[in-house]
Amino acid sequence: MFELIVNILLFIFLGFTFFTHVLEAAVPAKVTKNPYALQPDVWPKTIIILLEICLIINIIQIIRRNKGNPEFTLAAFAKSIPGFLKSRLFLGIVIMVGASLLLETLGFIVTSLLILFLYGMLLGEKNIPRLAIASVCITLVLYIVFSGMLSVNLPRGTIGFLRSFALFLESVVGAVKGIF
Repeated sequence: MFELIVNILLFIFLGFTFFTHVLEAAVPAKVTKNPYALQPDVWPKTIIILLEICLIINIIQIIRRNKGNPEFTLAAFAKSIPGFLKSRLFLGIVIMVGASLLLETLGFIVTSLLILFLYGMLLGEKNIPRLAIASVCITLVLYIVFSGMLSVNLPRGTIGFLRSFALFLESVVGAVKGIF
């Protein structure tokens, strides 16, 4: 039942996103003047439509597979909620929601460190120094790949010293990139 509810909620969310965000995207003037150019909303619309089709197919399969199953009721689902709230899956969701709320304030570097460290602990890593070192190394690799190699502007944070540190790292990555 949980899988069915998640699929239905995802279907509704994607439909809401399609009609409220994708269709309202501003189109640059030079794109509208070119009759052969793909509009910026073509790929998001296409991906959302394909996801909606896949969700409909999945919802139908879930209903067919569980037809006649006494465990496939809202009452059984309600009984399983306390167990879900204590699960690692729920804690992982809480970590990601918390990280998404903190990303702009703390910046990419600190948020990535926190996500990696907390997920490592969630997965059962007992060696804290090794986990901290791995979190720092993976964050640096992600930062170098996205900021340096792919030229993606990552959030720097709004807290002064964290923003200054992110700007310092950008200058180091830029200097190294200029050498090669």
